[in-house]
Amino acid sequence: MIVQGLFALLLAPSGNAGPGMGLLLLQLGLIFGLLYFLILRPQRRQQEQHKKLLETLQRGDQIVTSGGIVGEVVHLKDSEVTIRSGEAKLVVLRGNIASIVKRAVEAKAS
Repeated sequence: MIVQGLFALLLAPSGNAGPGMGLLLLQLGLIFGLLYFLILRPQRRQQEQHKKLLETLQRGDQIVTSGGIVGEVVHLKDSEVTIRSGEAKLVVLRGNIASIVKRAVEAKAS
């Protein structure tokens, strides 16, 4: 529907036949505005929340990685986190941590 309207505007004869280029620019501006508010802005907000989550990571937190591995944080470095999952210790990149299931403070309070 929108594509047909754009083609009609592009193929319209020039002159006093209709709104022409002004309406096309207005429609393109509206499309870019919608893309910004529906896709780009929420995605940026989600990235900021994930960054804050990674900054607040501490020893004893129970985490889930993006691969689905559940473990407890044993050691923290700048870009790497060592976790204990069952009997194994794994080194995971900090960016691959998807969520924190339990905070260390909650575990100590119980």
